[in-house]
Amino acid sequence: MDLRSFIREMEELAPPALAEAFDYGRIGLVVEGKTDIDTVCCALDATPHVVREAIRARAGMLVVHHTPLWTPVTALTGQTAELMRMILSAHLNLYVMHTNFDHATGGVNDALAELLSLENLIPMSLGLVGSCTIPLEEISRRLGGNLRVWGSINKLQRLALVGGSGFDPAIMAEALIFRADAFLSAELKHSVARQTPLPCIEATHYALEAPAMQRLAQRQGWQYIADPPQVQYLV
Repeated sequence: MDLRSFIREMEELAPPALAEAFDYGRIGLVVEGKTDIDTVCCALDATPHVVREAIRARAGMLVVHHTPLWTPVTALTGQTAELMRMILSAHLNLYVMHTNFDHATGGVNDALAELLSLENLIPMSLGLVGSCTIPLEEISRRLGGNLRVWGSINKLQRLALVGGSGFDPAIMAEALIFRADAFLSAELKHSVARQTPLPCIEATHYALEAPAMQRLAQRQGWQYIADPPQVQYLV
């Protein structure tokens, strides 16, 4: 496929206009490579492992959720230089779908709701609230474990969720209006946990967003490259 045709297709799936303002200049084609694309790989992050696997697969395009170029680049040194050296030497295109894919139909939050079998979905400003048909133990199993629960969950009939770092007090207040019994997201701050009106279920950022990229790869016929962070819990 021609590069420009690929970009048009991606912008139909996740229109750039859906992205949050802070994503300006950080989504879409962030590294330009070859103009003809045969193999496409997909991952959550453009880590060195993911890039090496994409090159090994002879991919012309790597689609990720998180850009590796978050802050303005004024010098290429260290890990950024090594990553860019691999990408550029392979003429690999790097395409980012971040908050536009969070908001898109069939994107991050829809994929997470599908994974957890939520029904009767109601959209929030970011994320969803739905009827929960599975117990907390099954939610943990489907997300790969390592959940932390803040507060006491007496019942779990309605679950609010936001993929990624979504423990925002305003969104949590919105979830309460929609009668959610608990709120699922990642990276809960202590100050927010102390003031939350809802019990919080804290998963990892990777566990909540990788399912959407994997589902996108399956739908598009791409190769998905898994690279979960290595986390150890010491007792």
